[in-house]
Amino acid sequence: RMKINSTHVLYFTLSAFLDTDMLSYFFFFILLVLYVLIIGSNVLLIVVICVNRSLHEPMFLFLCSLFVNELYGSLGLFPFLLVQILSDVHIIPAPLCLLQIFCIYTYGSVEFANLAVMSYDRYVAICRPLQYHSLMTARRITFLISITWLPPLFCVGFTVFLSSSLQLCGNVINKVYCDNHSIIKLACNDPTANNIYELIMAFLTVCVPVSVILYTYLRILQVCFSGSEQTRQKAVSTCTPHLASVINFSFGVSFEILQSRFNMDTVPGLLRTIFPLYYLTCQPLFNPVLYGLNMSRIRSMCKKLLLRK
Repeated sequence: RMKINSTHVLYFTLSAFLDTDMLSYFFFFILLVLYVLIIGSNVLLIVVICVNRSLHEPMFLFLCSLFVNELYGSLGLFPFLLVQILSDVHIIPAPLCLLQIFCIYTYGSVEFANLAVMSYDRYVAICRPLQYHSLMTARRITFLISITWLPPLFCVGFTVFLSSSLQLCGNVINKVYCDNHSIIKLACNDPTANNIYELIMAFLTVCVPVSVILYTYLRILQVCFSGSEQTRQKAVSTCTPHLASVINFSFGVSFEILQSRFNMDTVPGLLRTIFPLYYLTCQPLFNPVLYGLNMSRIRSMCKKLLLRK
């Protein structure tokens, strides 16, 4: 196969798009409505948290960071996907492909880190309530939000840089969006270094936050079993939406990792197209709806804001 440096690849072809003919307009409309709902719900909750001083507490500030990340992740997928659905030729310029990889991978990394920080906040609130305000100071909140965003941006940026320097022997990606591992599989030379780095980054950005989440919930369960009824009610009311968000996102990411690493030819083509999009399309809408409906303070503030308008 002829070797071409990825910096000289003008575009990548996305081969997973199905030939839907007139249904393309239907899918375009569905995705457009979904994108508008994602923007509207997340922006609404961000505004509610920012303008109401009574919500300027650690839990709500971490939620605000989570909603900003939902907007960021959907921005890396939906505009491009909407254009591609109505296109006859599904190609993407190489720089935009690398930019999309950066956006999607940082979104996933920040999401796990944010959920881990939120689980730590719930652990302190439930297991060490008397020390909560002394531990969750403004400086610590700033630090926790910083480590939620800055390390993923740096790690994913270096991942994209390594991929951009690969010599490629093709430009066809069997997906509906750009994926780093798909580009690595196009490499002419042995991409062992890229695979090892990608696995290390996956461990740091997925396994470490998930370990923090599991540890904090084990401690919360211990306190719930040995604590009062009031403690159990507080744990259920504040931890249920967070736990549902973790499970939902982990399910979507797990399928994406399995599809990238293993042969999924036995899975129907439509499912192979839809499932990788699950965590990128459903999570940004799932979180604001979940927290907006389940947290009474946010729900009441949203009603006041909408009635005022």
